[in-house]
Amino acid sequence: MDHPEMSAQQRLMIALERAAGAFARLDQALSMHPLRGAFLYRFRLDAVRRQAMVDGQLIEPWHLAALLEGVRLRMDPWLSLAERGDIFDAARHALSMHQWIVEPDFDQEGEIQVAMKAIERDVERASPLLGAAHAAHAWLAGGGRRAPLRGALIRFWQQSGLLHLPVPITGPQALAGDLPFDRESWIPLLLHALANEAAAAQDLLRDLDRAWQVARASIGKRRKNSRAAKAIDILAATPIISAKSLADRLGMNVANAHALLGELLEAGLVVELTHRSKRRLFGLSGMGRMRDYVAPPRRPQPGRGRGRPRIEREMPQPAPPAELPPAPSGGVLPRLAFDFSDLEEAMAAADAAIRETRISLDRIRQAGRPEADHQRLGVGETR
Repeated sequence: MDHPEMSAQQRLMIALERAAGAFARLDQALSMHPLRGAFLYRFRLDAVRRQAMVDGQLIEPWHLAALLEGVRLRMDPWLSLAERGDIFDAARHALSMHQWIVEPDFDQEGEIQVAMKAIERDVERASPLLGAAHAAHAWLAGGGRRAPLRGALIRFWQQSGLLHLPVPITGPQALAGDLPFDRESWIPLLLHALANEAAAAQDLLRDLDRAWQVARASIGKRRKNSRAAKAIDILAATPIISAKSLADRLGMNVANAHALLGELLEAGLVVELTHRSKRRLFGLSGMGRMRDYVAPPRRPQPGRGRGRPRIEREMPQPAPPAELPPAPSGGVLPRLAFDFSDLEEAMAAADAAIRETRISLDRIRQAGRPEADHQRLGVGETR
């Protein structure tokens, strides 16, 4: 939100007021809400997507949801090896970012603590929102990493009482590459980004609540001892659940839980997410997009033995027969008569020339034979 006619102080106050109001409305909406767990699950997926987009990674939230549940990703068969590698790199980046904001490891925890101390130093001289914004600018300007700052901001909102739940509001919109980063311009941008993210969180909570109410209303009239309504409540509060977990929550055996989920599946209120016969996971219809990103398990082909399948060599395809030109239309063509008289005369002349040549050669040979005999006889008499 840009007001060029206003002073820098006025723009800062407007942004601060807007962010404070958005945080207050969100915290009030989440207070004692029965879908808080489902909200945190879904909003964390969206938060990772927004943060990754600013970091240069395009991540599908439902890919991340599938990875968190330990199921195999669906891959399009026509993707190249490089494209598959890009998907796995993005998924690895998403898992790392999700770990930073949900359950950091030992090294990550140390970096978050350092960022928390930096925020607490600035907050002592200003209000929580304004102090956190100043600390975020100083942290990034000093070359600090984004991931520990995000984890520290999430904790600080809860520690300062702005939010009572660890909602991952970090304002990634303010980290776009084409925005100014000087202190006077960037801090209002960050506050507006925080306000926008808090408003998006409240919209998500409304959508989840609306889907829950629609599912409850779609059950219709049932027996007094029916547990369908309670199952809908559990599925709304727990985004992904197995039949065994649902059976434990409802106090019934697993077979009956499967039967109940089957009824809800037929009614279109519940979707099955994993394409599996074992460890089947279910969710309300709003989770249906996750099913599109989960690959079915690899099942052996019937009749095939153990080991890798044999590579069948492709036989060369025979060339298609040449197409003959179409026969001329009409009746049978008349037979042509050829005149061979000139050819016969030429062949007769050639035979005559050959015959005369042979006669001449015979005469020459016979004329030279007596002289040779006479010479042989003369030589013998001399001896």
